[in-house]
Amino acid sequence: MNRTAAEEEKTYEQLSPFELKDKLIEMAENRSEKLMLNAGRGNPNWVATNPRHAFFLLGNFAMEEAYRVMSRPGLAGAPVSTGSADRLREFCLIHNETRGAQFLIDSLKHVTEVMKLNEDEFIGEMVDAILGDHYPTPDRVLVNTEKIVKAYLDVTMCDSRPPEGEMDIFLTEGGTAAMTYIFNTLQENHLVKKGDKIAIGTPIFTPYLEIPLLNDFELVVVDVEQNEDKDWQYTDAEINKLADPDIKAFFLVNPSNPSSVSIAEESLQKIADLVSTKRKDLILLTDDVYGTFVNGFRSLAAIAPRNTILVYSYSKYFGATGWRLGAIGISKDNVMDEMIASLPVQLKKELHDRYVTISRDPDSIKLIDRLVADSRTVALNHTAGLSTPQQVMMVLFSLQELLDLESRLYRKEVQDIVKERYNSLYSSLGEEVVELSCYAKYYTTIDIHNLALKRYGTEFAKWLKDNHEPIDFVWRLAKEKDVVLMDGGGFAAPEMSVRVSLANLNQEDYSKIGKSISDLLQDYMEEWKAAN
Repeated sequence: MNRTAAEEEKTYEQLSPFELKDKLIEMAENRSEKLMLNAGRGNPNWVATNPRHAFFLLGNFAMEEAYRVMSRPGLAGAPVSTGSADRLREFCLIHNETRGAQFLIDSLKHVTEVMKLNEDEFIGEMVDAILGDHYPTPDRVLVNTEKIVKAYLDVTMCDSRPPEGEMDIFLTEGGTAAMTYIFNTLQENHLVKKGDKIAIGTPIFTPYLEIPLLNDFELVVVDVEQNEDKDWQYTDAEINKLADPDIKAFFLVNPSNPSSVSIAEESLQKIADLVSTKRKDLILLTDDVYGTFVNGFRSLAAIAPRNTILVYSYSKYFGATGWRLGAIGISKDNVMDEMIASLPVQLKKELHDRYVTISRDPDSIKLIDRLVADSRTVALNHTAGLSTPQQVMMVLFSLQELLDLESRLYRKEVQDIVKERYNSLYSSLGEEVVELSCYAKYYTTIDIHNLALKRYGTEFAKWLKDNHEPIDFVWRLAKEKDVVLMDGGGFAAPEMSVRVSLANLNQEDYSKIGKSISDLLQDYMEEWKAAN
């Protein structure tokens, strides 16, 4: 390997793979003879249509509602909810050939007949929210919105088998905001403090590796590793690490990123048994954004609700990364609230003083509401909350799934898209197409060292590892083949592995990517033969 190139690569190895990606894109774009294929970032190239049609039509209806109250040059009034449901039905009848009209009628029928919500209160909430003319009230989540989001999470995160009891929801500006708020509030409330041990399920979305090490937190990380040779599942030995009483929390992504595999029910149950016996104080933070890509998926929030903080984002399933729609769910009956109540007197006084300006009984504020307050530095708690038009979009996305429970047509289409791309990638790579019921197929991780060993033998694989920087494969893939992939090592996956997003390119592009990976590995092989 050219030493100058190696030295340059070393300067990039400490970067997050999301930052390294920008350099890879730059190198690929500098070659004009081919079209660059960027399967790095996992932004889907589809959008859910029915909820969006309904959203924009609902906006037109909301404006008519506003003009009913006041009509002056350039302005209208704040709508009233009385009679709004009947007026929406009439509006949709007039616009019955407009896309989104039937979806709104079906949605109204579902929330009134199935969920038993008051129709005028629901439509009034949606109209006021889509106009965005009031602060979010309640600030944590709008009243009817919470019920609909909760119903969606029961179906998608709990496989329609939710645990007993209720879950509180806090809507956030995407899953990343949820992560930020949770890390901050756990520390502010002394549930996790500097120097504490936390366990992280690896490989994992890079920020979960980076955030704990920041000066803000200074946590000690214990890896709980998925086993590549066992379909990326956690072995019993890895799960048993969580029995260590010094470990305060276990952070995981399920289905995983980048390996894209959901945790087996057996392993979930072992974790649930652990927190119900030996580790009743262990906090579980599970990021389940890819759960809808696995049929029968169940979150830890469904199996160990008292210990679990659920993070979910609507971004990937509905093609809505730009909407920034996330949710935090915590069971009303949870161990975190008990742990806060059991803190030493001095720490409880500190927290009393922190939240005293927002409650007459600050000691009894639940963790979910502390998250809301901390998201606006407590003092600005009265202006907290996700923007109300975003909450409407979240409701309509939720109703897309709730209206489709029998046929599951939308879910099937989305899952088929990534499955077809997965098959194209591995077929062109010349590798077996593995079918696993727990495999989300939103991403896939290809271990280049294992591929080298399998195709060309031990000596070549050793030479590849010993003579090249870990990011050399993704570097050369961008520079020589115009293909941009994520470095798997940046996710704590095996070194010189690559993460391929199966969400953001067309099916034929994945055939080209698979061939490019094979061709580059062959190029290395030719170099090895020339050197020997």
